Parts: sequence; structure tokens; C-alpha cells
Amino acid sequence: MRTSRNYHTWFMRAAAIVAAVFGVATIRAGGSVLFGGGAQAAGNVVGFVLWFNFLAGFAYVVAGAGLWMRRHWSAQLALAIAAATVLVFGAFGIHVAAGGAFETRTAWAMTLRSVVWILIALLAFKAIKRDDSAPVRLGSRH
Repeated sequence: MRTSRNYHTWFMRAAAIVAAVFGVATIRAGGSVLFGGGAQAAGNVVGFVLWFNFLAGFAYVVAGAGLWMRRHWSAQLALAIAAATVLVFGAFGIHVAAGGAFETRTAWAMTLRSVVWILIALLAFKAIKRDDSAPVRLGSRH
């Protein structure tokens, strides 16, 4: 039978892996478009979305490392990533509404990024709150 603590440890490890893999993939894809030959295949790139996602990829990797180590700041970073992603998604929506060129896959990708980071942030805060309510063992670090 799983204990609540084991479940939260499992979740934090899974979230850490998702965050890190998502980050590496984002850096690679964004870097290919920005610095490599991927610009032609990308189609109607929205510059500020591309740059945001590329730079956010590094934050994803850092958040993943923090989640793996169960650090309090990692939940806060996940929340900041989620909030920034939603704000950029809103700006993307304004760009589209104003008649700006875009690719439909950008809208889907931003939806996925928003949902993933909102879920990671909410569940990370829940897991860390549980950690805080658990008895502190000698030598444990938060």
C-alpha cells in the first residue's frame, strides 16, 4: 500500500523528469529555429513566443532539478513559469487577434505548456505543503 509521502515523492520525481525533458526538448527546438536551419520549417514564427519558450526551457531544466531534490523554491519557480507562460500566451492571443501571422501549432503548444506548468505548480505546492506538515527528521533539508 502506498503512503501519501511515497505518492508525493513519486509525483515530484515524475514532475522533475517531465520538466527536465520538456526543457531540453524546448531548448533544442527553439535553438534550432533561432540559430540553426529550422527557421524555414517553422513557418510563421512569432518572435517573442519563440524567444520566451527558448529561454523558458532553461528555467524548465532548473525547475526539474529543484523538483527532483524537493526544494521549496522549485514550486515557486514552477508557478512563475506557469504565470509567465499564461501571460505570453495572452500576448500571443492579442497578436493573433490583431491579424498577426502565426502557426496553429503554436496555439496548441502554448496550451500544452500552460496546462503542464499549472499542474506541476499546483501539485508541487501540495507536495511541499505535505512535506512541511510531516515531522522534520534530523539532517533533512528543505
